[in-house]
Amino acid sequence: MMTVNSKNLPQRTCIACRQVRGKKALIRLVKTEKGIVEIDVLAKKPGRGAYLCPQKTCWESALRKDRLDYALRTRLRDDNRQALREYGRNLEES
Repeated sequence: MMTVNSKNLPQRTCIACRQVRGKKALIRLVKTEKGIVEIDVLAKKPGRGAYLCPQKTCWESALRKDRLDYALRTRLRDDNRQALREYGRNLEES
């Protein structure tokens, strides 16, 4: 018998550590039409998206190794990269 709450929860993979987690446990980044990468808090913005764990190590890894550039098929500008790095510094250690 199926239970009432057997709803399939969406899973996403962190582009840094490759860990599969629930969509709501990760932070979505999206490339806008202007080519700027933004943090998509509500995960509703249109555009190509990528997911990162809410941990400082994942953010540092994604920005250092250009994984974010590859996942979003773009080249991050220096000011955009710095803004994302600042956000990552305020996250907890893993």
